[in-house]
Amino acid sequence: MTLLFGVYAGGLGADEHGDITPGPPEDAQRIAERLDELHGERPFLVRGYVQYSDADGAHLEAPPAPWQHAVRGRRLDLVACFREPGDDLTGWLAFLRSVIRTHGESLATLQVGEEANHDGPGGDGGRPAVRRAIVEGVLAARDEIDRLGLDVRVGCNSTPVFDPAQEFWTGLGRLGGSEFTGALDYAGLDFFPDVFRAVPAEALTDAVRGVLHGFRHTSLAAAGIPGRTPIHVTENGWATGPDRSPERQAEVLDRIVRTVDGASAELGITTYEHFALRDADSAVPDTMYQFGLVRSDYTPKPAFHRYGALIRELG
Repeated sequence: MTLLFGVYAGGLGADEHGDITPGPPEDAQRIAERLDELHGERPFLVRGYVQYSDADGAHLEAPPAPWQHAVRGRRLDLVACFREPGDDLTGWLAFLRSVIRTHGESLATLQVGEEANHDGPGGDGGRPAVRRAIVEGVLAARDEIDRLGLDVRVGCNSTPVFDPAQEFWTGLGRLGGSEFTGALDYAGLDFFPDVFRAVPAEALTDAVRGVLHGFRHTSLAAAGIPGRTPIHVTENGWATGPDRSPERQAEVLDRIVRTVDGASAELGITTYEHFALRDADSAVPDTMYQFGLVRSDYTPKPAFHRYGALIRELG
């Protein structure tokens, strides 16, 4: 199975406390230059994020106006993050429909919610209505896309769930039933082996295979999501930093992408997206600031060239 590749085109992220990792401003022209160099003539996804909350009316975009990068063979994978502290979903559902109407021609995929299974850095899980927001959001998005006749795939995602009861996915399946699982065009997985928990180099391949198999056969099965529903690796990366060399980042990237590719036919994995294009701030000696394929001044690390080679070989 041929993989479709992509990358989160920004550098903004969150630290271990959930606070935004600040850094030099994003440069749209430099982003475009690096994207062109990375994928060449191959079809490619640009991943971007927008955050919704009724509380302050602010809709953070990362990178700024991510739809501007959906040009020259690139389409947008847009993540609508649910950061609403209340339980009224009226504004959320209207927001999703508005995003589809405004950016539908640029969209390849719309991910409803981000890592709704946990409330750690970057996750939506701490919001009390998040599961309803996922289920009702997927159905509303599917309805709006069909009404407009757009070619946009709708999904949701999680990080690896090691709970034997799979309470998160079981809960989603129970809440949404077959209407929800039938409306999903894909299920996404965010995972970062050897970043938040050390994995010995010799065990990395087996660890990645184990997470991928568990996601298909345990997590998605618990929700009643059919085996034919594609899996997208929506975030994966390995941060540089103190005692974490750029050369090792390239090696880990190569190993993981080849493992994903090797499992793609068996598990129905169709998409791989790297997190992230750029470091939040290469001057900060903290791994949460250094996930990029390039430094915060847009100079490439070895992983940038390795990812480009993998795209040309496997894409």
